[in-house]
Amino acid sequence: MKIKLLMTGLMGLISVAAFAQKGELNNAKEKYDSYNVERGNKLTKVQGLKDLADAKTSIDKASVNEKTAVLPLTVALKGAIYSAEVVQDSIPADKATNFAVADEALKKAKSLDSAKQENKALIHDAYLNLASYKFEEGRNEFQNKKFEDAYKSFDFYRQIAPDDTLALYVTGLSAANAGNTNPKYYSYAIDSYSKLINTNYSGNQTIYFDLSTIYLSVKDTTNALKTIGDGVNKYPTNNNLRRREIEIGLMSGKIDVLLSKIQAAIAADPKNKALYYYMGLTYSQTAEAYGAQQRKTKLPADKAALEQKKLDAYHLAADQYKKAVDIDPGYFEANLNLGYVLLNPAIDEYNAANQLPSSKQKEYEAAVAKSKADFELARPYLEKAVSINPKSYDALNNLKTYYLGTQNTAKANDTQKQIDALGGK
Repeated sequence: MKIKLLMTGLMGLISVAAFAQKGELNNAKEKYDSYNVERGNKLTKVQGLKDLADAKTSIDKASVNEKTAVLPLTVALKGAIYSAEVVQDSIPADKATNFAVADEALKKAKSLDSAKQENKALIHDAYLNLASYKFEEGRNEFQNKKFEDAYKSFDFYRQIAPDDTLALYVTGLSAANAGNTNPKYYSYAIDSYSKLINTNYSGNQTIYFDLSTIYLSVKDTTNALKTIGDGVNKYPTNNNLRRREIEIGLMSGKIDVLLSKIQAAIAADPKNKALYYYMGLTYSQTAEAYGAQQRKTKLPADKAALEQKKLDAYHLAADQYKKAVDIDPGYFEANLNLGYVLLNPAIDEYNAANQLPSSKQKEYEAAVAKSKADFELARPYLEKAVSINPKSYDALNNLKTYYLGTQNTAKANDTQKQIDALGGK
């Protein structure tokens, strides 16, 4: 009889001990729930912080008891409570310590959660706390130019919120900057930006441009051209994307592909002034490329061949810009560029004339007369550009060049005064 009483007493002690630890887990849950209600109200915020501290004390006890330590709710709740501490802490070292504890607990909680995922919401909310902390950490690292660290912090944030366009943007931006010193990060930037352009992110016009730049950084002109082409198709009125497409087309030797693409667009929309402008821009950029080659070439015959190609491209550009101006006489960019492409051959002729020896006076006079005639072809468009935008440095500088080429010093000086009034540019 005495033995029976002894065993009953022992079983009672075991039940009380187990209940005590269950009570710690329940208390942790109750206090954490109270904190979540109280933290958003100024009147109850202090009590909320006290309840969070009590929740932490209880979950620490439940986490070391063999009866409750392995329960999915215990580790999930521990992750949630410590993640809340990360948000509330003001001391960086404490934030980092609590983050590590929370992160480890949440990883374990995910592995222990059943197929029914009873703790899914608790785990998710806790990860949002950690993501918020990592975002702020990443922002500070980015501002301090610690781009690799910023990428890692933002990438943690991105993994918690994979559909958040801001997460993709800051991750890609940090990786792109980190790639300048550690090229392996370019692939991370490409991954983030490639996902971002398939979302409704408001800044995707810029992302197409930046993504093409990253491809160029890794010498992948094929994907650079494809990316910028996709951007142009999606945003056909974006001048920056159009210009970049032309630049990459020239770099990759695909200029014929671009011309065919614009010609097809013109055939479908022949009254679209911008398409003629882009065609002109393509030819004028081609002319500039020939000019750059010419400056590097030493053989006179090769120089002469490139000079002719450059002139032909300028003439083709002028034809297209004129079509744009015919549709809209007030089209500033077309007038500006048309004046420029007509002006350039005249400048070359003027400079060449002045290189002639004094023994070739007749040739000099003929060359100067030819250059003046070509300068006059440019004048109406140079003046029109200035009248449309009298504060454009480029328009004023082109007009000043015209006056210098036609030896109208007084007008050139007047135009220079207008340029100076712009503040040096």
